[in-house]
Amino acid sequence: MPVRRTVGGVLLIFGLRSKDRIIGSRLGRCEVCGAAAAQTLVRRTTKFSLFFVPLFPVRAARYFVTCTNCGRVRNAAADEMVAA
Repeated sequence: MPVRRTVGGVLLIFGLRSKDRIIGSRLGRCEVCGAAAAQTLVRRTTKFSLFFVPLFPVRAARYFVTCTNCGRVRNAAADEMVAA
């Protein structure tokens, strides 16, 4: 007959999660494709999560500009964040 042992332990599920939020968009010329298309300003936050619940940010928010024509993503300049 097999013997079963229970080993005491705790199961922790943790990790990091990044979430993007669209701040605004404006018409502009893309540096890559050269098309006059909407440029979307995106705010990305990264938070520590425990059991799939985000608890606190682990890094400062980052801002990106995405071209809707070609999909290129680049860091946003300070003047672009004010304009949006």
